[in-house]
This record gives sequence, C-alpha cells and structure tokens, in this order.
Amino acid sequence: MSNLQASADFYQSVFGLSFVTKLRLPTMDEIILSMDGRGAALVLMNHSDGVVRDLANTGGKVVFYVVDPVATVELARGHGAEIVREAEPVPEFDDAVIAFVTDPDGHLIEILQA
Repeated sequence: MSNLQASADFYQSVFGLSFVTKLRLPTMDEIILSMDGRGAALVLMNHSDGVVRDLANTGGKVVFYVVDPVATVELARGHGAEIVREAEPVPEFDDAVIAFVTDPDGHLIEILQA
C-alpha cells in the first residue's frame, strides 16, 4: 500500500510540484499535483479495495526536465530516492545529462537536463 502523503511530499520537495486537491473515492484515495497549475498533472493513487496491483512495474515512467539534473538527483537522494542511474552525459543523446531515480513507491523517474 502506498503512503500518498510521503509520495506527495517527495514530488513537491524534489520537483517543485504544487498541491491541487485530495480525493477520497470508494475504491481509492488520490492526491493531484501540478507544476504551477499549468495543464499537466501528476495523480498519485492509493487503491483501498484490497486488490493487489504492481503499478511500479508497468514499464512506464515519469519524465522531468530540470535545469540541474545533478542537483536534482542529490535532492532526490536526500529524500530517500533510490538512484538507478547517476546524472551523466549520454553520448547517444548528444551528451544530454540524464538520470534515473525511483519515487517512494518504486516508480521510475527520468530526469533530463532542460
């Protein structure tokens, strides 16, 4: 089971997302975050219906473009993220600095230099 507040705190602290709303639905709780209310949103969900789901291993990822990937990885590390790949240039992508971390629930996050 996910700790929604811990996940929300992680995304707010590391990526600067803002709280939009919290919903309590019959089979799940949700916290919705956004980047200054600009269109896209991140919806964090915790299913409460007793059905086991492995949502951390769906093959998907969340991608954030940031000014300083190295600093962002360090911030994520300080908030308990697992570092999958340190922020380093990738020659196949014109030396763009790319990193991978996981959030508190194990979801993969790609961090790219903006």
